[in-house]
Amino acid sequence: MNDINIEEPKHLAGQLLVAMPGLRDPRFTQAVIYLCEHSSEGAMGIVINQPMELPLEQMFRQLDLECPEQLRTQPLLLGGPVQQQRGFILHSNTIRKWQSTVVVNDQVSITASMDIIEAIASKDGPSESLVALGYAGWSAGQLDQELLDNAWLTAPADAEFLFDTPFEKRANLAAARVGIDLAQLSNSVGHA
Repeated sequence: MNDINIEEPKHLAGQLLVAMPGLRDPRFTQAVIYLCEHSSEGAMGIVINQPMELPLEQMFRQLDLECPEQLRTQPLLLGGPVQQQRGFILHSNTIRKWQSTVVVNDQVSITASMDIIEAIASKDGPSESLVALGYAGWSAGQLDQELLDNAWLTAPADAEFLFDTPFEKRANLAAARVGIDLAQLSNSVGHA
């Protein structure tokens, strides 16, 4: 008797998801998501190309903290529709770990505790960071089905893309990493 080898879906933590034109959820139109977790139990990521009108300086001021000079004009990101009252910090890896840090890969971690904001304010935080409110989440198998339905394009990510690419260029540059020109895609689906 032959054993049937059923492969576990490819786990995409540390990759980018780029919303395809046919994605029906308006909250994710032209979104680029950095996927932080992906397993058979579900997935979680941060939208990295939807800056809010709120600069980090204002957020730090509301927390009674000093905002480092280089972050004052950096915008707070709308990280997704789930838990929008909660902050999530994507950051470069450091030796130091904070109360709720999850290491995504050898370049990037995500932290959702106040101690990292305090460390950033005291210039003792990670060298690079993005601060977002909320996240994008998928239940078990949901993202895998959306990928099969061509709702998302996957693309490789690295710290340089995450921290140095202008927000307005992220969707096109992420798609270009896998040879796709988003301007050439249609939002209608056809069958041969």
